[in-house]
Amino acid sequence: MNKVVTQPGSTSWVRFLVIVGLVLGALFAGLPVLWMLVSSFKSNTEIFAYPPRLFDESFSFQAYTAVLTDPQKVRYFVNSYLVSGLVTLCTLVVGIMAGFSFSRYNFRFKRVLNLLIIGVQSVPPITLMIPYFGLIVALQLYNTYWALILTYMVFTLPYAIIMMTGYFNTLPRELDEAVMIDGGSSSIILWRILVPISLPGIVSVGVYTFMLAWNEFLFALTLTRTNDMRTVPIGIQLLMGQHSFEWNQMMAMSVLGSLPVLILFLLFQRYFIAGMAVGSIKG
Repeated sequence: MNKVVTQPGSTSWVRFLVIVGLVLGALFAGLPVLWMLVSSFKSNTEIFAYPPRLFDESFSFQAYTAVLTDPQKVRYFVNSYLVSGLVTLCTLVVGIMAGFSFSRYNFRFKRVLNLLIIGVQSVPPITLMIPYFGLIVALQLYNTYWALILTYMVFTLPYAIIMMTGYFNTLPRELDEAVMIDGGSSSIILWRILVPISLPGIVSVGVYTFMLAWNEFLFALTLTRTNDMRTVPIGIQLLMGQHSFEWNQMMAMSVLGSLPVLILFLLFQRYFIAGMAVGSIKG
């Protein structure tokens, strides 16, 4: 059997090119974020200074002060936290119970329901805009929190069910049988046995759901009317007025809007990666 001999010089060049590619990719992804961050500490005039400067002599918290002292802008953040939190909570509860049912029980139309759940994920959200708008208006939920919560759950639940089903499939059924021998019910098996040891999968689903609900723009714009119901992405867009753009405040709100998702990911990174890896093993 012939062996392929690799020359040391070629290996070094490949490694060098890979490192260069990774550095260029990091710069391409990181420079816009860095520009957003430093621009949030500038005035509108300094942002458009020519030639452009990444760092300026002046350093001001004026944009952050304007955002955090404006009750209307603070309301945008409150709305986003409330909607994203409730969507995450409801999605986790329903996703855990549905995933447990799909993993542990056989019932009629199980395969059909699985195909339907997967099919929902394959539909572009924009194609459902008009039907959902008509449904929300018919249910008299327009311009309410429930309009956003129920709509977001349509897109977060399929992912949650698929992930939790896959995660529960990796857990041995002997755990269920041991509890049933001792007289335990299905609810005890789920909430006292499987849920505590499924924390990585639950965290990964929760972080993904919160990120999706926090950053959603299209339905938040369509299903709300008044500023009291707007979320952070809509609040950023509203800073683009007819005659002037508050660029520094837009950058400040973007930074503040990115912090919750960043903090969540940093806190639960280990669980998030573990849950994504384990949950994708079985379906």
